[in-house]
Amino acid sequence: MATNIGMMDSAYFVGRSEILGWINTTLHLNLSKVEEACSGAVHCQLMDAAHPGIVPMHKVNYDAKSEYEMIQNYKVLQDVFNKLKITKHIEVNKLVKGRPLDNLEFMQWMKKYCDSANGGANTHSYNPVERREASKGGKDVSKKSAPPPSSKTSNASARSHSSTHTANRRHDASSANSNNQTAKASNKPSSVVSHYDQQLSVDSLEKERDFYFAKLRDIEILCQTREIEHLPVVGAIKSILYAADDDASIVAEARAMLTNQHEKENEPPLSPIAEASEERTVCETQKRKNIVNLDVDAAEVATLSPRQRLSDVSDVRCSGSPPMTY
Repeated sequence: MATNIGMMDSAYFVGRSEILGWINTTLHLNLSKVEEACSGAVHCQLMDAAHPGIVPMHKVNYDAKSEYEMIQNYKVLQDVFNKLKITKHIEVNKLVKGRPLDNLEFMQWMKKYCDSANGGANTHSYNPVERREASKGGKDVSKKSAPPPSSKTSNASARSHSSTHTANRRHDASSANSNNQTAKASNKPSSVVSHYDQQLSVDSLEKERDFYFAKLRDIEILCQTREIEHLPVVGAIKSILYAADDDASIVAEARAMLTNQHEKENEPPLSPIAEASEERTVCETQKRKNIVNLDVDAAEVATLSPRQRLSDVSDVRCSGSPPMTY
């Protein structure tokens, strides 16, 4: 039996109408909104229906109006969770505020748990009205939720035939007006339900938006860590986070950045033998150039006349440089 259910579990996609139908059928109540169960008394009795006798119903208060009284009910519920070793966290501060989305999510979890507890077999023999009488205000809730009694036929048989005929004619005359009034009245609950569903949808979207924004903010803070902010992958993530336009090319550019860095890192380095051979080649080339230059100078001297040679020697001696012999 799973007590921790992820946010993407199918249990959190159960609609409000199905939740209300399940509560009213199981506990013989007549709730019209999920947040009407924010006092915690309904949650306690649902756990009592899943595990009969485990909840001390005399401690449950169905008349709880203030937050202090509601918290007492949630304390009873928490004690039951502890007995069953359920690790589900109860956000009491949010539930007692009566917010529709928070109460809907917790009731969705309750339905998932109660359905999985013994396959829901205990609820068939469970008497919610009798168990609720032990709690404070339980009898009043049962009276309000009880169906109205059917009219007795003895009074109708006592009426005369003439009065019955007159009443029938009056009923026929007012049938058209009653139908019009019923049609007008039926439009009002539908508009209220539509507005309620829209509010739930907006709250759900806002919560999902805040969830993903917090995730992106955590990623941004991690990328700003001094030890890793110079890494290429961090730079690619920042380029996506700080992109102003919703363009698919941004992701391609970030991927190309990582690919280029990966290719540079995988280039084979030069071995010491290759470096030494390259330096040796450079040295030999330089020596060859020097030898060629000496041969050229010797050839030029050989072509000079004796008088030009003596003048060159005298120029060298006057400059103070030692004469060069060939």
